[in-house]
Amino acid sequence: MEEVQAAQPQSLEDENGVIAESSAFVKGEVPAEYSVPPKVDSEVKVLHEKVTKQVIKEGHGQKPSKYSTCFIHYRGWSESTLHKFEDTWQEQRPIEMVLGKEKKEMTGLAIGVANMKDGERALLRVGWELGYGEEGSFSFPNVPPRADLVYEVELIGFDETKEGKARSDMTVEERIGAADRRKMDGNVLFQQEKLEEAMQQYEMAIAYMGDDFMFQLFGKYRDMALAVKNPCHLNMAACLIKLNRYEEAIGQCTIVLTEDENNVKALFRRGKSRAALGQIDPAKEDFQKARKYAPEDKAIARELRLLAEHDKVVYQKQKELYKGIFGPRPDPRSSNKRSGNLLILIWQWLLSLFYGLVNLFKRKSPKSD
Repeated sequence: MEEVQAAQPQSLEDENGVIAESSAFVKGEVPAEYSVPPKVDSEVKVLHEKVTKQVIKEGHGQKPSKYSTCFIHYRGWSESTLHKFEDTWQEQRPIEMVLGKEKKEMTGLAIGVANMKDGERALLRVGWELGYGEEGSFSFPNVPPRADLVYEVELIGFDETKEGKARSDMTVEERIGAADRRKMDGNVLFQQEKLEEAMQQYEMAIAYMGDDFMFQLFGKYRDMALAVKNPCHLNMAACLIKLNRYEEAIGQCTIVLTEDENNVKALFRRGKSRAALGQIDPAKEDFQKARKYAPEDKAIARELRLLAEHDKVVYQKQKELYKGIFGPRPDPRSSNKRSGNLLILIWQWLLSLFYGLVNLFKRKSPKSD
């Protein structure tokens, strides 16, 4: 795959450009945190005697068919206690579900997912019979017996596979190839400014290369996987910066830097995100480290210059603030003049006091014979 062309492809001048290195070249919207299910006013659709759905955000395209490999994010609560038992958004790791081959406790969830479109987010209510059953679960996740469930779920995307082939059944080359195709699709959507849809593709690509998979790879296979995985994280960061979701962008860049601590694009984009959040010193550290490995890059120099100008503005504001609190600094010349006048006044007062005492003494003295 060739790099998506920017005005200056060899620099960071287009700091939000996507990265699309070839696999041979080796170098989910996170919603706000909810402690309880979100309130939804949309129509309640009955999907099954024990499953209902309310749309939170509309999706697009077709619905997955049986044996499709679906990638989802979800939160799950026990409806009676509102105990949240799982949150894949918090873990920043979508799960894979092959429709028709899901775990028994996810039967109700699968019915809901099968009735969703790409990018759709919905609130599902599932009866205990299609959840964790009469006994519940006392390990992980911890779900009470006979607990009706509430899910907030997002269908990030799906792959149509007639045989329902899961990631775990794919060869290394198949998984890297599938991830690479998703990245390519994401790049096209990015160029069309369809940022949410692009992020879905990048997130699905990343899902093919989870920690369990990467842990097993060594040598050229690990290098091949990282050559797809790291650009997906950086492209996610580029989308998130455009959407002003800077905390999430920092997280994506940090994942890359754990594998490649000198990655210039990761340092640059994390620096931009930190600067946008007012984290000036950490941002400066990222830009300075990036400049060490790309000393001629104009975008890095520009960001450092902006931070320096910011420091000057802050200094002037602090100077004015302190001036207002403590008042203007006294002029030493006027201070000396006031001191001299005060001494003269004191001397005159002492003299008048002395002569007063002398006159009083004379009046009281007895006349001589």
